[in-house]
Amino acid sequence: MSQFVDRRTLIKRGLVLAAAGSAPVRIAAAASALSFDEYRSRDALGLAELVRSGEVSAPELLEIAIARSQAVNPVINCLVERLYDYARAAVARGLPSGPFTGVPFLLKDLGMHLAGTVTTNGSRFYRDAVADYTNTVVTRYQQAGLVIFGKTASPEFGGTGTTESILFGDTRNPWDMQRSAGGSSGGAAAAVAAGILPLANATDGGGSIRIPASCCGLFGMKPSRGRVPSGPKNLSSVMSVIHAVSRSVRDSAALLDATRGPEPGQTTIAPRPTGSYLDAVGATPKGLRIGLLTTPITHSPVDPECSRAAADAAKLCESLGHHVQEVQLPIDPREFFASTRIIMGTGTVVRV
Repeated sequence: MSQFVDRRTLIKRGLVLAAAGSAPVRIAAAASALSFDEYRSRDALGLAELVRSGEVSAPELLEIAIARSQAVNPVINCLVERLYDYARAAVARGLPSGPFTGVPFLLKDLGMHLAGTVTTNGSRFYRDAVADYTNTVVTRYQQAGLVIFGKTASPEFGGTGTTESILFGDTRNPWDMQRSAGGSSGGAAAAVAAGILPLANATDGGGSIRIPASCCGLFGMKPSRGRVPSGPKNLSSVMSVIHAVSRSVRDSAALLDATRGPEPGQTTIAPRPTGSYLDAVGATPKGLRIGLLTTPITHSPVDPECSRAAADAAKLCESLGHHVQEVQLPIDPREFFASTRIIMGTGTVVRV
């Protein structure tokens, strides 16, 4: 626990001081009744409750998030597109009533289109590509009351498990400047871990939510294909799915409630859920049978620290009454990656 406190102190003091060395930056909006410590102590649902109760306003939350991003982004390099005026205008017009009304939010700069804004996909080729449409899921974010104020870093086309690009440079882990934030949603994870916001959009094809969540100490879940819409132009997404990284499990569940469900023309549709994901967070599951895979299909070496973490997770699950069994996947890596290329190529052909 002391190590966690020390790291939080580093984030709260060290990074802010380093970032503010050349230009002082306020951590909270001048007129806000909410301190940064209070802001950071709450998850997205908690902040939305403060807005509903009138204890804080949506403009105040937005200015705290903007100030925090201005303080830490020069150090960790998580934010690549700043939409501050766009967000202020959205708040001034009035926000829909939803589970996250007034909560600041960031989109990943990979396939997440918001009409009139640039999505670079981490590539110099798209550095000036202004979207002429808005993703269905982004519209659902806005309908849930989220306030979009920027976009987070991704490696070029989301192609690696770290977040580095020639266009924007390296994204650093807020816990340790010498380590990676993971990828490809490393910008989103770094932003949440650094306290800019409690919840951020992310995508996952081969670990791009789960890897950075693990690197940055967050919660990250890859939903089933077809659970969250990927259109309107990418209706046949067969690998990557859209969701989020968050500090709390309940935020992830509530966001899935707000965004789930198919859109017209969608080719993959997940089974209809039987209830609310948020309601399920507090339920005690029956004993689960969990397969633990510790050997990569490529037979690459595994760092001992990772092996210990997996073993600790297995022991924790067993202590909660679940059955954990180590499994092996008899997969030829050459066939696996050849099939992956076919799947990705098919998706490209369908979109074109």
